[in-house]
Amino acid sequence: MAGYVADRTFGDPRRWHPVAGFGRVAAALERVTYADARANGVAHVAVLVGAAALAGRRVPVMLATWVVLGGTSLDREAAEVERLLAVGDLDAARRQVARLVGRDTSALDEHGVARAALESVAENTSDAVVAPLVWGALLGAPGLLAYRAANTLDAMVGHRSPRYERFGWAAARLDDLLNLPGSRLTALLATVLGDDHAGAWRVWRRDARHHPSPNAGPVEAAFAGALGVRLGGVNVYAGRPEDRHVLGDGRPPMHEDLARARVLARRIGWAALGVVGATALLRRRR
Repeated sequence: MAGYVADRTFGDPRRWHPVAGFGRVAAALERVTYADARANGVAHVAVLVGAAALAGRRVPVMLATWVVLGGTSLDREAAEVERLLAVGDLDAARRQVARLVGRDTSALDEHGVARAALESVAENTSDAVVAPLVWGALLGAPGLLAYRAANTLDAMVGHRSPRYERFGWAAARLDDLLNLPGSRLTALLATVLGDDHAGAWRVWRRDARHHPSPNAGPVEAAFAGALGVRLGGVNVYAGRPEDRHVLGDGRPPMHEDLARARVLARRIGWAALGVVGATALLRRRR
């Protein structure tokens, strides 16, 4: 709980961030472990995630929580996209939203930029806030650091490309597995705390399964229904289009919807803290 409050108060450490250091170590190890084979990817992930879990045995839970959570930084990045769209600076908004998403943002219109930012707020509320809290409550600092290691490796090597199709398989599958409980809790809280409870439940149950990600689908669908907007559709990654399916029945999102999404994300964060905090306290009493 103290670590969550530290993230809400200070955000990420501005210098010498441990996650950035982990990324440098992972990139250096990749030069040794890389081969176009799943077995090499499994070894790469096992070494790095295992080392992170072991390191967590010597790290206070409060510090590990602060380092791993990214809710405040996410909110600040999304707020800047919202501001740029509000003043009509579409080119700057495209550049800003590219800090949040992996898709090509150079040709997005206002709705496309707002959709990209809103989808990032939804997905990363799960990945960078709720899921870490779940693993912290269950396994303490080792769970927090192991989760962040797996999530970082997925971002680094878990995408489908000629280089990482096989080597990144283990990172992608482990990240999918570890995010299952957090994504469902996030979608449930979005349904309960959003503006349209019935709409969020309907869109989640109807549209989430069509999304290529088993975890982003439920979260983005629940946000779309809760806010009454339409998310999903075709994104372009490195020149390759990918259909993410349409999520929701509402209108295309505008910059005003980003403000509503940020409010919903903060509500979800505090509610998730209450749920996992109560779970951890009950386990401690037992």
